[in-house]
This record gives sequence, C-alpha cells and structure tokens, in this order.
Amino acid sequence: MHIVSDLPRKVQEEEDWITLADGCRLGIRIWRPVDAESDPVPAILEYLPYRKRDLTAMRDVQTHAYWAGHGYAGIRVDIRGSGESDGVLTDEYLQQELDDGVEILKWLGQQAWCTGDVGMIGISWGGFNGLQIAALQPPELKAIITLCSTDDRYADDVHHMGGCLLGDNLSWASTMFDGNTCPPDPQLVGERWREMWQERLEGSGLWLSTWLQHQRRDDYWKHGSVCEDFSRIRCPVYAVSGWADGYCNAVFRLLEGLDVPRKGLVGPWSHKYPHLGVPGPAIGFLQESLRWWDYWLKGKETGIMEEPMLRVWMQDSVPPSARYEERPGRWVAEPNWPSPRIEPAPFRLTSGHDLLPAGQGADAGKTDDDIPLAVRSPLSVGLYAGKWCSYNAPPDLPHDQRDEDGGSLIFQTARLDEAIEICGQPVVELDIEADQPVAMVALRLSDIAQDDKATRISYGLLNLTHRDSDEFPEPLVPGKRYRVRILLKHIAQHFPVGNAIRLSLSTSYWPLAWPSPVPVKLTVHPAGCRLILPCREPQHDEEAALPAFGPPEAAPPLAVTLIQPSQEAWRVIRDLAQDQTTLEVINDEGTFRIDDIDLELSSRVTERYTYAYGNYDSLSGWTEWERSFRRGDWMVRSVTRTLMTSDAHNFRLRATLDAFEGDSRVFAKSWDEEIPRDLV
Repeated sequence: MHIVSDLPRKVQEEEDWITLADGCRLGIRIWRPVDAESDPVPAILEYLPYRKRDLTAMRDVQTHAYWAGHGYAGIRVDIRGSGESDGVLTDEYLQQELDDGVEILKWLGQQAWCTGDVGMIGISWGGFNGLQIAALQPPELKAIITLCSTDDRYADDVHHMGGCLLGDNLSWASTMFDGNTCPPDPQLVGERWREMWQERLEGSGLWLSTWLQHQRRDDYWKHGSVCEDFSRIRCPVYAVSGWADGYCNAVFRLLEGLDVPRKGLVGPWSHKYPHLGVPGPAIGFLQESLRWWDYWLKGKETGIMEEPMLRVWMQDSVPPSARYEERPGRWVAEPNWPSPRIEPAPFRLTSGHDLLPAGQGADAGKTDDDIPLAVRSPLSVGLYAGKWCSYNAPPDLPHDQRDEDGGSLIFQTARLDEAIEICGQPVVELDIEADQPVAMVALRLSDIAQDDKATRISYGLLNLTHRDSDEFPEPLVPGKRYRVRILLKHIAQHFPVGNAIRLSLSTSYWPLAWPSPVPVKLTVHPAGCRLILPCREPQHDEEAALPAFGPPEAAPPLAVTLIQPSQEAWRVIRDLAQDQTTLEVINDEGTFRIDDIDLELSSRVTERYTYAYGNYDSLSGWTEWERSFRRGDWMVRSVTRTLMTSDAHNFRLRATLDAFEGDSRVFAKSWDEEIPRDLV
C-alpha cells in the first residue's frame, strides 16, 4: 500500500451530529478540505452500523481523508442505534434507515462546504443501502458505488441460496447480535452512554429469529430488493465485487437490469475493498473511484465512461487452498453485458460419468445414457466448502474437492486438448427425482489439475421444493421426475490444456447450507441433463490495450498500538469414537489501542458446526462472541452465544446475552424459541 501524505488539498477532520426531524441525533465524522467553505466540494457518504469511531476507524481514515485531499468531503454516519447515534437498531435495511439516509443527503446538500452534489459508497451493508436509497431518488444523490452488495435480498444474500438456508445466516446473525451490544463512547455522548447502552441491550432483539420466520421469498425480503423494480434507480451505478466474495452475481444482474450509466468490476478478491483486496492483486481503487466521482460529481472528463462496461479478472488455474495471497490471471473486459461475444457451450452428462460436448459420442453407439444414477451423500460433504462469503481470514476458501467428491456423483471431461475460458454464469439442467418431499441438490464445478487436485471454481444450490418459485414452494412427489435448472455462481476462469472440468452433485453441503430434514436419495437421469458453460474467446489485442489500474494508495493510517496479536484457526475435528464431526472456526482479533482517543478494543469469535454420523437430528451451529472496550477505569464487555439445532419439523434457537461494566454483570437475557421448518 502506497501511503500518500502530500495530498493536493489540506484536510481537516471533525466529529459532529445530525439532528433529524424527529429529534434523533446521528453521529457523523467528516473529512473535508480546510478551505471548503470558500471553495465548496461534493460529498461522498458511507452510511453504516459499524461504528465510525472505532470498528471501522482504521479503514475510514485512510479512505475518506484520501477523497477529502482530492477535493471532496468524506462522510461517515452511524445508522440509528449504532455507534454514537441515538436509538435502537432492530434489523437490516428498515424503512426508517432508508428515510434517515434521505434526510442525511438533504442535510449534506445544505452545508456551506458542500456543492449540493452527493455520492454514496459502501461495501456490504453500505452497498445495500446505497442501492436502496438510490431507488428512492433523493435529488442530492448524483451517483453511487456499490461494493459486495446485492439487488436481491432473498435469492442472493447471506440468508438463502437457491431456497436453501445458508450457514452464514447464523454466522451473520451472531455478528450483528454482538455488534448491537456495543455501547456509545462516553467521551462523545457523556453520561447518556449508560442509558443508551441499556436501551440497545434490551431492545435490539434476536435477529436470527426474525429471519427464520421468513423462509420463503415474501414481502419481508422483497423490501430493499431493488431487482423488484430496477427502473426506480435513476442515478449512475458502479458495481464492484470479487470472485471470492459472496456477492459477485449481483454485478452482472445490475449491469443487465439497470437502464442508467453503469459499470462493473470483479476482481479475485474476497469481501474487501479492492485497494485492500485479498486474494490479490489489489488495485488502486481509490484512484479509480476518483475517476468516477470526478466525472459524475464534478463534471470532469476522466475517460472512465469511454472504457468497457465490465472488467473482470480472468483467473488462471491454481492448486486448491483455503487461502490465497494472490490469484494469477489477467484483466479482461466486455464492452457491454450481457456480451454477444460469450457463447453457451453445452456438455451432456452420461451414465459413464463423462462430461461430453453436446453431440460428441452420440453417433458412436453410446446409447446407455438413460441408465439412472443415484446418490445419498453423507453429511461430511461440505466440510471443505469454505464460507459462502469469504473474508480470507481465517482461511475460509474451499479446499481440495477430492475430500468432497467421495460422497458425490461426479461427471468429468477428458483431459483438454484445447484451453477453455469461461466468463459468466454456468448453468446445470437436471432430470431428477427424490425419495423425500423435501430435498436439496448441491453442484460444484471444479478445475482438475494434471496431478488430480480439484479446485472449486463455482457452485450452486437448489432447494428442490423451490424448483418453480421461491415465493410459493411446493413439496416433491417422491419418485416423480422433475426437470430443474440450477444457476451456479458467475466466474471467469481459464482451464489450460491437460486439465479437466468436473461437475459434482451431492444431496447435502453442510455447514455451508442447512441440510434437508431427513436423508435423501436423488436419482439422476443423465440423458436429460447438461452443463452449459459461458465460453469466451480471448481478445488479446483488446486486453493489451486496457488501461492499467494503478497500485493501491491511501491516506496516512490511524495511529494504533498493538497490545495482543490476532489468532485464527479453521479446524475439522473428527471424533471417530463418538462418530461426531465438528468444524471449528476461531477468529481472535487480539487487542489494540486507538492512540488518539486512548481506547482499547478486543474481540474474539468462535463458531462450531457439529453433526453425528448419519444423524440429521444431531446438526447444530454454535457461536460465541466476546467483545470489550476500555479507557482508563472505564471498561465494558459483552458475551453473546447462539445455538441453532433442528429436527425434521422445527428449528430451535437458544441464545444468551451478558453485558458487564467493570466486573459487574449489568444485563442478562436469554431466548429459547422453536420455529417450524417451511419446506427447508
């Protein structure tokens, strides 16, 4: 990371409040040029519940000060109920949050140091609400950059995939369970901090319970899903993600669905800003963002809109690993999306477990493809799947898929005599039947190296009761054949000569997704099945002419003192004596002090996903978060624990929240709830 100390304009930083029409005060942090009142600048808003004063402070100071030094006001506002903002946060993307956002934009536009033009940027939550607020069409909002976000809260968020309940649903709920226990800083709010903290502890609730009461695509999920009406967004949109992130699909849907000036960028990264991107290579994203902001907020001709609509990192073949520092490859581009230069290449599945290009073998007397193949996967399939949304820490990417393929049906091409490149969304069409009314299918696309190591490239899930509708699922008729279509994650991948392509099919993928209520046998009829790959011919001259991204840059970092280093682990523990298997994930962020405000922070999360061999009623997901804040004699600490289990008919949630001031426990609450399964 190149640190830019000599920014074009001198920057001042301040913390302030916005008082909304209903009297609620929101905490705001502002970086702007010192002469902005005499030479006003556009504003760039990032609007999050992640605590501007501490939890995102290190990232914010390097990002927002950089924009400020280039003639903008960088703005961080804590959502109502988080950080030093008044109120209680009770769920994601509530209408109150969006209405507050519109009021913030109006306030910014009225400031003497602002030109009246505002952009919004955010990764994850901030990317979501940027899209959602854009759909409300506030006049001050002239453009957005949305990173690692989604247009569809049901089909493509941390909660569900293909109608299957994701394990990250529990993990993310636990993250917010912890985050909502954090107090405001007494240094800013004074003695009110204790009353505000108690309100949050008592009122925020168990979000996981709310989410599990909506297991199909109902109005709850449609709220905030801008795909319901793309035409509501009338400002330019730059959509960004990474192949290791959970949200890469949304970039392509936004490019296709929006009817405004738009661009897309997908690198090799996990859930990170691209200038901090891992796996690398990271890029000079802050410079790229300035080209976008300068064009749309200042009217400068930067050339950014003359370049291709979509740029993606075409990944080269690599050995499987749970963590990569770099993913080799090259930047490629498409002038428009969908691209007419990408052709669907169908491969048919055979009873001999081959993947053959459509037409190949059909004239050679191979008529046995109507022989059915059956699979009933063990619950161990999925232990090496990694997370739905990778942060690349702890090591959370998929490992060698040979560990998974023993419990799966596999279909594989011959060793390639010509390289293949794909860019887009692979699709699998299946002719399938199940022996239970509720069943899921998991599909994995892997690159098979010449030494037979299997690197997962893409994957997809489908709850077969959602085969026709996520809103109105229907149980299967055991023994009845169905034709279903499964969308895998978008990807750009180069398969070299000598490698092979493998499609793997399993009936479970735990703990990435919660399994079906009871074990299921799926029967596949290969003659009616095919894999369709989005094949692309390399455009070498065009790629060579693409402008290079600069190296990562940022403003000077925040002064912090490391007190205790971080620790992380990702362990599969198989107790053969008890026939029990546990995936344990530990992410201890250690302890550090933010020197300017003399605040020490610590956090540690442990997650355990467990099952007993063959026993679907034994499934459990358990999480524990511990977090503390300390300044001199002031110290607060919280501990949150969540246990999720299930049987064939219900999910059960048990959770506890304990909060401490000094050595005294000042709050305790517990939950024990049972929620019926709804064809999941």
